[in-house]
Amino acid sequence: MDKKDLIVQLAKKTGSTQSSAKKFLEAFTDLIADNLTVDNKIRIAGFGTFEVRARSERKGINPATKEEIIIPASVTPVFKAGQVLKNIVAENNDKLGK
Repeated sequence: MDKKDLIVQLAKKTGSTQSSAKKFLEAFTDLIADNLTVDNKIRIAGFGTFEVRARSERKGINPATKEEIIIPASVTPVFKAGQVLKNIVAENNDKLGK
């Protein structure tokens, strides 16, 4: 599913227009991005947690030259699914035989 499909389904589920659904989705993703730069964690009960994690500087290997390189420290956004979401996914995968 891509963003366009998500907007269509969101509009159907809420009974709103696709234009309204698009505005809502864009506002939601903007709020998550903006708040992760300030708060570093957003919890949505039953769904999951968005947070920022720091990665230390580390050694790596350039695959083209096989030369050892230093990968600089960085921060990256991550999502950890909540138990309710995990259960829903597991239940649906059981139905599909996965």
